[in-house]
Amino acid sequence: MEMDEENAFQVTDIPGIDPRGPIGFEWGPTEMLVYPTQNNREEKPSGTPSQMANIQVVLKDKDIYSPILSKLFNESHGIFMTLQKAQKDSPNNKTQLIHISRNYRSVMRAYLEELHKTAISVYSRDRTLSMEFEDQVSILSAVELIWNLCEILYVEAAQAGSLIVLLLDWVKVHICQVDAMAEQLLAADDPTEHLYYWNVITGYILQSRMGEARQLLAKKALLDPAAGSMYKCMSDLMRKMPMFIPGGNQNLTEFELKWRHWQEECQRCLREGIFASNRDMLLICQILAGNEDALLEKRDLMSTWYHFLVSKLLFTHPSIKPTELYQFAEVCLDHFIPYGSRPDPLDHILLAVFEFNIHQVLKSCCLVLNNWWFVAHLTDLLDHCNLLQSHNLHFGSNLREFLILEYASGLSSHHSLWQLAVDYFDYCPDMGRVYLELYIERVPLSTERKALKVLRICEQRQMTEQVRSICKIMAMKALSSNRLGSALSWSVRAKDSFFATLISDRLLQDYSIKGSFSDFDLISNLGSSMLLSDRLTFLGKYCEFHKLYGEMQFAEAAKLLLLLMTARIAPRSFWMTLLLDALPLMEQKEVIFSTEQTYELMHCLEDVTADEAQREKEAQAVGAEEDVEITKLNLLRLAFTRNLAKAIVQEGTRQGS
Repeated sequence: MEMDEENAFQVTDIPGIDPRGPIGFEWGPTEMLVYPTQNNREEKPSGTPSQMANIQVVLKDKDIYSPILSKLFNESHGIFMTLQKAQKDSPNNKTQLIHISRNYRSVMRAYLEELHKTAISVYSRDRTLSMEFEDQVSILSAVELIWNLCEILYVEAAQAGSLIVLLLDWVKVHICQVDAMAEQLLAADDPTEHLYYWNVITGYILQSRMGEARQLLAKKALLDPAAGSMYKCMSDLMRKMPMFIPGGNQNLTEFELKWRHWQEECQRCLREGIFASNRDMLLICQILAGNEDALLEKRDLMSTWYHFLVSKLLFTHPSIKPTELYQFAEVCLDHFIPYGSRPDPLDHILLAVFEFNIHQVLKSCCLVLNNWWFVAHLTDLLDHCNLLQSHNLHFGSNLREFLILEYASGLSSHHSLWQLAVDYFDYCPDMGRVYLELYIERVPLSTERKALKVLRICEQRQMTEQVRSICKIMAMKALSSNRLGSALSWSVRAKDSFFATLISDRLLQDYSIKGSFSDFDLISNLGSSMLLSDRLTFLGKYCEFHKLYGEMQFAEAAKLLLLLMTARIAPRSFWMTLLLDALPLMEQKEVIFSTEQTYELMHCLEDVTADEAQREKEAQAVGAEEDVEITKLNLLRLAFTRNLAKAIVQEGTRQGS
């Protein structure tokens, strides 16, 4: 199996880890496996270590065993299924795809909060466990950050004008530094004198939250009437700032015209020195006018390069096109990377998203994330957006299917999530069936309830061989614990005639010892399944004989008993038992067996005693049982003779009359 360099998911050019910013992001797993790289795949290890094959790190999916993340996997499974069914009914429905993407993010956000609360609650008892939960919070936060950006650029495919609005929402959701400062500010006795006052106003402006910024500014204006005109001018500038309204009546050209007029007004205020007496408002006006130096001076309020990117675009290129993002992103990243340092993996992924290099985004995520959940679901969504046609692989399936198969393979090893894996395999048309057949055979059949679940899955998908295998395994388990009825039921479902015959013999032996069937109801209701083997047919009909006898339908019971004898489907060792079952019928007041039927019974009795030499040998082996067998034979001969006499008399009387 060969993979070219473009399609091979190998660890290349992923720099060392030195996370920065509010996310506190730790990449990589706690446990890893190894896998040979393509270049040395067919080389055999030999000689010195330098001649050994290169080793590639492959991440093991451990998060499926986290209780909270397991809930996330369950919830996202439902969204995945909704997407597959919806796209089948109405493919390429953009509104529907956006709704699905937001559902995924909503689930991520819910479990982020649950993880955070759990981390806080266990901190006093187990700090190590609390740190593990916080690590999961950091990773899931970054995952949602990436997903949200992909949603804006790939799923919604935002265009100039609406793009900056969506990017601002993205920043507001994921960077909450200004909100944390505002919370402390508003809790103070005099917010206007708080250390964070101007930082909060500036932070609001950098996220285009002009209404909140004006409210805080008004508090200061009330305390400084002498500078009221200056505060009013700043408030008016913020109020007049034009924003593109997606779906509104205003087109992009009209918006750009209004923007230029507004920014010219900001620059006029700077030229006239209206804010010269207040350095903080002067800096804010410079930001509104698009002065990059002023933006850089306040970069600490933005904390990340991508916040800086969005704020810079807001005041310099509000009608930017999606294809122009990457060149600005690179410049902004350089402003935030210390000299001599390299971007971390999250930076690489976000840059790839801005570059519209979807394959690189997915490849990097595969390398640095410690489970397949994110890449599998994002790839599936992007595939439904028709964005992955150029990213097919050369080893059996497309990229979407490859990643979903990897994710489902991880789920299949979990004691409860394995059921979710089945649906993921179902929606992999090329290799899904093969994977499902292999993995379903490895599901531990710990209980009959679980076995029935697995069996139902196989039957729904016409997986005949797997159905037979499961039934055989369960039949063997039941037989080993002497649950003969259950063993018979499983062997019938497996349509295994040999095993059904074996269990039928065991049931007949059990009857010979106990004198009754422990699973009489099961055997009586086999229906057409009893035709699976001759022995099972005999067992079913023999139980039917007992049922007729119990219902006092003696004539029907006699016919069935005689049929079992003459059809020769009963085991030879059981013939004596059948003949003895005829005795109670012959003791009834009315004649049950006719002359002809009695002769047939006598003929069967002779067959039983025909091999005299063998019978004597067996009698010697059992010793004292010889007299018992002789007594049984004598009783049968006497009973048959008496019944024959009664039948001849009754039949002669009928003929005479």
